[in-house]
Amino acid sequence: MSIAHQRTSRRRGSESRGEAFGSVSALNEPPTRKLRCAVYTRKSSEEGLDMDFNSLDAQREASESYVASQKAEGWVHVPDRYDDGGCSGGTLERPALQRLLADVKAGKVDVIVVYKIDRLSRSMLDFMNLLELFEQYGVTFVSVTQSFNTKDAMGRMTVSILMVFAQFEREVIGERIRDKVAASRKKGKWMGGWTPLGYEVRDRKLIVHEADAARVRTIFKRFVQLKSATLLAREMVAAGERNRYGHLLDKGVLYKLLNNRVYIGDAVHKGTAYPGEHEPIIDRPLWDQVHALLKESPRKRAGNTRAQTPAILKGLLFGPDGAAMSPTHTRKAGRLYRYYVSQTAMKQGKTDCPVRQVPAAEIERVVLDQVRMLIQTPEVIIQTWRAARKQFPQMHESEVRSALVEFHELWNDLFPAEQSRIVELLVQRVDLQPDAIDIALKIEGMTSLCSELRTSANVPQAAE
Repeated sequence: MSIAHQRTSRRRGSESRGEAFGSVSALNEPPTRKLRCAVYTRKSSEEGLDMDFNSLDAQREASESYVASQKAEGWVHVPDRYDDGGCSGGTLERPALQRLLADVKAGKVDVIVVYKIDRLSRSMLDFMNLLELFEQYGVTFVSVTQSFNTKDAMGRMTVSILMVFAQFEREVIGERIRDKVAASRKKGKWMGGWTPLGYEVRDRKLIVHEADAARVRTIFKRFVQLKSATLLAREMVAAGERNRYGHLLDKGVLYKLLNNRVYIGDAVHKGTAYPGEHEPIIDRPLWDQVHALLKESPRKRAGNTRAQTPAILKGLLFGPDGAAMSPTHTRKAGRLYRYYVSQTAMKQGKTDCPVRQVPAAEIERVVLDQVRMLIQTPEVIIQTWRAARKQFPQMHESEVRSALVEFHELWNDLFPAEQSRIVELLVQRVDLQPDAIDIALKIEGMTSLCSELRTSANVPQAAE
């Protein structure tokens, strides 16, 4: 009995010593390091993203489940979401991906988890650059549905093969889309993009918007009248005209509008026009008129426009000998030069007239500057007010002053024809001397101008 008892005691002692040794070894094991896992999701198109449970949610759910399965390895979720909806995998310029890369460089991420390798990128070169970046910052890349390990040669080869197929798939999809677009355009269908002014899109078809269509027709007709996109753009901008996207109809926008074959019912694909299924806004004769003008060089059209610009001092400018000075022009090396020439010199040839001709632009600028200064002097304002009171007894002096100041600010926005009309209204005579210019104003014209400005501004009459 004693021997057996001793043997049992020894056995129990050894077991207790083994338990003690085992507990010591467990305490010596290093703690599991936490690995911060970022889940990245991507979808190429925006279709279906407004659903309660979309493709991005499905990718995230599968990826988070995978991270949860690795909890024993220390994997934990990071709080940020990295979701790119409606972004192509052929580029790295994606908002969520750029945020993720910034967090990688900041040391906030240890593991990047994706549902499938092509969610990160479909470009072989971009993907290899990303892997190099991850390796540089000690970040592990994991695909939930594809098992590989980028730490060994076999894993890297597997990734390369997968990426080759991902890029191939992207290029094949791109070719199919391009072929579909080309086939649809040949049938005259609208394939999306910026909707031209004058149309609206319903059921993927262009439908004429009557109010905007009338604006487009006016623009085409006005270009035929002015024969200058510069003048037309100046007129459109001054009127605050904008397209359906809020862009001012400046010169660049107008050229695109005037060259858009959609307006004559065509569907264009890579420079080739096909009959469209939408209704045209511009008839063919008007289109041909516009494009006959557009085929002329801008310099030639500008020269023609300047030649047709009214000479604003015609019939008002007189030389030192009292003879009228008539407008004329000439061309040298393709450029237009305008002058005012003395009638005496024109009829009698070379004479002793001290001023035979003057450059039109220079003399017009000097006269206009002087007129704009004169109409703001107290003497002219008082005379104009006194004359205006005969027609408008309740008109106040401040109204006359405000109208003339408004005219001074408005002048640069007026077109040449309107400027010529107003000069003829205000100026009675301009006498050109060798060393001076004498300008006589029409007070009744000043009164008429104040009346026009007062009416257009709808300024209420002030009681005395």
